[in-house]
Amino acid sequence: MKVAVVDPGSGNLASVLRALHRAAHDAGLDAAITVETAAEAVAAADRIVMPGQGAFAACRRGLEAMPGIIEAVDEAVTRRAVPFLGICVGMQLMARRGLEHGETPGLGWLEGEIAPLDPRDASGAPLPLPQMGWNALRFTPGVHPVLAGLEPGAHAYFVHSYALSGGRPEQVLATADYGGPVAAVVGRDNMVGTQFHVEKSQFTGLRMLANFLAWHP
Repeated sequence: MKVAVVDPGSGNLASVLRALHRAAHDAGLDAAITVETAAEAVAAADRIVMPGQGAFAACRRGLEAMPGIIEAVDEAVTRRAVPFLGICVGMQLMARRGLEHGETPGLGWLEGEIAPLDPRDASGAPLPLPQMGWNALRFTPGVHPVLAGLEPGAHAYFVHSYALSGGRPEQVLATADYGGPVAAVVGRDNMVGTQFHVEKSQFTGLRMLANFLAWHP
């Protein structure tokens, strides 16, 4: 299995690669996991992972700086049904547009836009931004193969000030509560994304990565 990690220039690759290798090992999967910047290599992959951290617009520019990458990823995912995992800003790029530092087009695979959070506690006082730290996932057991083996309440590690807004309910697979529901896992067809950092989410993240690597949509 060839797993292409597409880096939009946001860093954090070392921990993502370690987590993917650990998940593949734990699941008994023979996976060649490499960072790819060439469209031809992405087109030949059996799985595509796109991590991301920082600003939506900067990550989009990072993709555009690699000739043919956006086209190769889109063709692989939307036409050939190659399984795709977006992590944090990599997940946000799946939406139609982002509103961080101006309006920036996303990949357009999911309905909705990436808008600023405005979390409030029960008294109406603002909660700190970014949401940073562990939060519990809310989902219906069996909602998606990538969540297999996890129970509602499993914790994941978040760092973000923007989140999906206006998405289709059936494309939001799990939420977290931060002054209201926040899309935590999204997806459709052969694509899935996590707002949280799977590579920093210990058991939850490793289980989801192993599930993704074994997933046959």
